[in-house]
Amino acid sequence: MLLSQYKTDDGRTQLVARDGSEAYEVKTRLSLYEIAQEAIEQGVSIRDHVLSLGLGGAVDLEQLAQEGRMLPPLTHPDPAHLHLTGTGLTHLGSASTRAAMHSKKPEDETDSMKMFRMGVEGGKATNGVAGVQPEWFYKGTGAALVAPGAPLPSPAFALDGGEEPEIAGVYVIAADGTPCRIGFALANEFSDHVTERQNYLYLAHSKLRPCAIGPELLVGDLPDSVEGVSRIRRGGDVIFEKPFLSGEANMSHTVHNLEHHHFKYDLFRQPGDVHVHMFGTATLSFADGITPQDGDVFEIECTPFGLPLRNALAHKPLGRAEPLTEIRVVS
Repeated sequence: MLLSQYKTDDGRTQLVARDGSEAYEVKTRLSLYEIAQEAIEQGVSIRDHVLSLGLGGAVDLEQLAQEGRMLPPLTHPDPAHLHLTGTGLTHLGSASTRAAMHSKKPEDETDSMKMFRMGVEGGKATNGVAGVQPEWFYKGTGAALVAPGAPLPSPAFALDGGEEPEIAGVYVIAADGTPCRIGFALANEFSDHVTERQNYLYLAHSKLRPCAIGPELLVGDLPDSVEGVSRIRRGGDVIFEKPFLSGEANMSHTVHNLEHHHFKYDLFRQPGDVHVHMFGTATLSFADGITPQDGDVFEIECTPFGLPLRNALAHKPLGRAEPLTEIRVVS
């Protein structure tokens, strides 16, 4: 089952479900966040709870996407209670791109390569025991979550704005503090790779950018192998197109191991919070020497996840020295 949300003519959020090619409105005025909370409280699956509500009229999701009415598949009514986070160096082949960004000599083994090897050797959680912890980063709150089809704003001080095609797990924290996975979504974990390349310690800065997920949420298990395509369109031309692989068959960590090392912190088990946790990628246009420009459209497509995720880059560089942010002193 795929779940999505769109904005109705009167401005409310409408939940949509589909199995196969046909999509239907769910007979509810509640958002997926509210439906998820009900399912968690009742101890039933999201799929069963949605089907128990019943399906209404058919909807044309592609038309809604063209009209810019699709919403992220899951949000929180208070954006401060939605957390955007992720992991890197989790996919087979992901280390070579990162290492090339930071190595001065071909024979050097970078910290990136060392962490990647740690994941290959010990990233599979087995028999109830956690594997090695991955690289981890923070992207922001729900204020940084961009709707499918909406522009991805890159700050004027950014040196780059590049796509990262990934799979994200989407979670709601139950009243007892248990993380509950609602489903999986396509994600564009948008980053500033030029800033990161200057020094690996700038990784944290490079990740403080918006991101997008959706348009649809895959309810159920993540396929063992996920095969998609990442593109960049400039005007009428495709300037970059490359396959991306995900799923545990293509990863050095299990999904459960990545989840454990995020949710082991009490901070991330606060009842009612929403988490969007991105699992990493091995495909970047940056590695192929592509410099996205203002107006370029990122397109991430993968059949099991329904509609492609499309967002245009919105970046107007400063072109001058970066001015200091005003700080008001009230002491």
